[in-house]
Amino acid sequence: MTHPTIPPFTGVCTALVTPFSDGEIDRAALRDLIEAQIEGGVDAICLCGTTGESATLTERERAWLIPFAGERIAGRARFVVGVGTPSTRLSCEHARAARDAGADALLAVTPYYNRGTPAGIVAHFHAIADAGELPVILYNVPGRTGYDLPVPLIREIARHPLIRGIKEAGDSTEKLAAIAGEFRGSPALYAGNDAALLPVLSLGGAGVISVLSNLLPAECAEICRLWWAGDVSAARERQLALLPLIRLLFRETNPAPIKCALAQTGVIREEVRLPLSPVQTELKEKLRKQMGLSN
Repeated sequence: MTHPTIPPFTGVCTALVTPFSDGEIDRAALRDLIEAQIEGGVDAICLCGTTGESATLTERERAWLIPFAGERIAGRARFVVGVGTPSTRLSCEHARAARDAGADALLAVTPYYNRGTPAGIVAHFHAIADAGELPVILYNVPGRTGYDLPVPLIREIARHPLIRGIKEAGDSTEKLAAIAGEFRGSPALYAGNDAALLPVLSLGGAGVISVLSNLLPAECAEICRLWWAGDVSAARERQLALLPLIRLLFRETNPAPIKCALAQTGVIREEVRLPLSPVQTELKEKLRKQMGLSN
């Protein structure tokens, strides 16, 4: 049996891209991205997640990036930091650094490549929570890790009082329903895919950790506000209108498409780190068309 928990955030958390310029973090662009998210009314901002290309960031870059973001966010939105790695010890170091930089919560992906036993996975997440002393959001993304956290194992992990959320990024609506039915919001359920936002809200979920909101923060935040205001029809229509763009943003490996879309608006350069590469010309043209931009 789980314990009552306070969600790390409710609404939209933007999984922020890390802008690059000639191989380095583009500091001016990062500052502008953060300001645009806050002006757009998102509820939280996540640094160093999948969309932030965390796997390619050096420890030196993280040591600069996370405090910089914390200082810029400055309590105007919840500050979430991705800390998960295949190494429990390194994940704990990241958790402590995030706490010291003023993070409000941690996002911890299921260990990939170095895939643990069930008991090891439980101990891994508990160690991160103990090290960071902050609310932890489990991040289940089987398409990237090769492992799908089963509900009974989530139950064991969630016995730790700092496990406050689950970002479910699998493709199964049945799995979303199973998590919602098992935990009843404690820990909070978050959509890990933008297309699943409305289904998650309908199941009593707390919101979304979003890729789309990098580009359209106000529109994404409005869906949640309409839903919680009881205007289900308007929320549904907003979500349905965005689905064609959402599909394009996941046509190739994230975050290449969202970086392409942002670059089309002049916000950042279209630069990703290998082994990712810029999107193909066909997808770029489709994104421009969907965004209403002229050729």
